[in-house]
Amino acid sequence: MKQPDLGKKITELRKAKGLTQEELVDKCNISVRTLQRIEIGEVTPRIYTVKTILAALDFDLDTVSEVDERDAGGVASTLRKHILLEVDKDLTPEFLKDQLTIAWIAGVLYFLLGFFEGAAEVFRYQEHRLVFSEPIYIALKLSVLVAFVLFQRGFVVLGGIFDNYLLRIMSFLMIVGEVLITGYDIASVFYDATERGWVLGAESFSYGGILILYGISLRRLRTSLGSIARWAGLFEILAGCFFFTIVLGFIGFFVLMPAQLLEIISLYKGIDIIRLRQTADGTAVPSA
Repeated sequence: MKQPDLGKKITELRKAKGLTQEELVDKCNISVRTLQRIEIGEVTPRIYTVKTILAALDFDLDTVSEVDERDAGGVASTLRKHILLEVDKDLTPEFLKDQLTIAWIAGVLYFLLGFFEGAAEVFRYQEHRLVFSEPIYIALKLSVLVAFVLFQRGFVVLGGIFDNYLLRIMSFLMIVGEVLITGYDIASVFYDATERGWVLGAESFSYGGILILYGISLRRLRTSLGSIARWAGLFEILAGCFFFTIVLGFIGFFVLMPAQLLEIISLYKGIDIIRLRQTADGTAVPSA
């Protein structure tokens, strides 16, 4: 059974039982907001959630036809699941808080590793050789990549919590861009990369455009996170403008420093907001 028929069926069964939405969610351990969106057909829940709801309504699960299982959707579905581009409504507050905790810790690590990576790239660009040995350089680049992915993954989560789809998309693009840039930097170690200057220029131009949109998406969080998100977005936009010029791209790296620190604080503040919602709603999961 697919939406909106599934939502209508659940509503019908709930009313037949004489249950309010609040009474039903107490039996299912999901949020009222989640149930509301399921009943109006706005979202398609996972099969586990459907079974939990129907079991609470004493409905025969065998009469329900196949529901859209996002857990079995091929490569694209698996990627969305692990990057959390689509934040599932069934994710618990504890899970979301864990992801944001991992993200802000990774953000701190990314910020610190950035000084070593920046020094290595400046030396490599100016002297045309590595300041570290090849294994150390590659290990550094991969460490930065992992930290960045985990860091940005936190903003995919925030985008889901606060209904900011642009932030989720831009964070995803940031991750893809970082993977491509890191792959090229590592690959260029093993051959005479005479085109690297042109590639770096193209990277700076593209990165600038992404940062501007990323900054705009961060500023959309100001209603929920306050001035922290507003200033973080402003610094990202400013850095993006510098990168966009290519010539002044080096200034963008310095402008990104306060932006990254504010973003780390934003992730930490997101944990507090989830905790406050738990206190207010019991076990309510933030809307996505």
